[in-house]
Amino acid sequence: MEYRHLGKHGVRVSEICLGSWLTYGGATASDAARSCIERSYDLGVNFFDTANVYARGAAEKIVGEVLRQYPRDSYVLATKVYFPMGDRPNDRGLSRKHILEQCDASLKRLGVDYIDLYQAHRYDPTVPLSETLMAFDHLIHQGKILYYGVSEWSAGQIAHAADLTRVAGLYPIASNQPQYSILERKIEAEVMPLCQREGIGIINWSPLAQGILTGKYMPGEALPEGSRASDSRQNAFMRMDDEQLTKVQKLGSIAQSEGLTMSQLALAWCLRTPALSSVIIGATKPHQVEENVEAAGKKLSAQSIEAIDDLFSVA
Repeated sequence: MEYRHLGKHGVRVSEICLGSWLTYGGATASDAARSCIERSYDLGVNFFDTANVYARGAAEKIVGEVLRQYPRDSYVLATKVYFPMGDRPNDRGLSRKHILEQCDASLKRLGVDYIDLYQAHRYDPTVPLSETLMAFDHLIHQGKILYYGVSEWSAGQIAHAADLTRVAGLYPIASNQPQYSILERKIEAEVMPLCQREGIGIINWSPLAQGILTGKYMPGEALPEGSRASDSRQNAFMRMDDEQLTKVQKLGSIAQSEGLTMSQLALAWCLRTPALSSVIIGATKPHQVEENVEAAGKKLSAQSIEAIDDLFSVA
């Protein structure tokens, strides 16, 4: 396993992060989740990402329960706050009230004394940004969190927040969690350069495009039974057509030339840029963890990177 700093910050995280969106506490049985977490830890993964909203707290409980067997200082634990956790008006968003209350609730579910990385799961335009930032800063001073980050914020929102932390003398944003993959590159225009300038570590979700980049979905064929694409609970972010799937199949020869599987190629492609601190994988079986972890430290050739750009028409 290879490790990188979280942006400009001192903490080091594994290049591969195990996530729990749509899996642990939901579509994946507890025993399978335990096996994946334990195998990840054994292979050197020290970074685990979850959120309060994943299976309404069940994912946090499972992740916390499994990690409890290991020394607390041996792993970096990340969770998030924003999405509704109830039906009442203050059960959502990024108000000081919701952030502080949900932090305590996450700590209880995870069974830990502190959260390494606490993230704003989305931007909340209904709450003053200063209130949100001060709430995270307050939690750091309390020792309940060590760092805080954001997810799916625009470049303008991140820049505004960075300016406010400087002016007010608050702890800076440590991380940003956007969607990023060979098929989803919009952050390269503004978000990625901004994060590099500000020293904000990028932790991208969906590096395999919800499984599309594994090559298991074939153009003109029915969706495999039991796959994420065939499950309405898990395919909300999936966008694919036969033209795209045909291009994805052509990645197979590039992967072969690099001695990698298609999944490993997709992960190594993300990790080609130093702006990324870690890529978040999802796994329901230990062998998936084993395959994905092999992408850590892999350096793609300039020819392969150019071929991928040409295949997906990047100028």
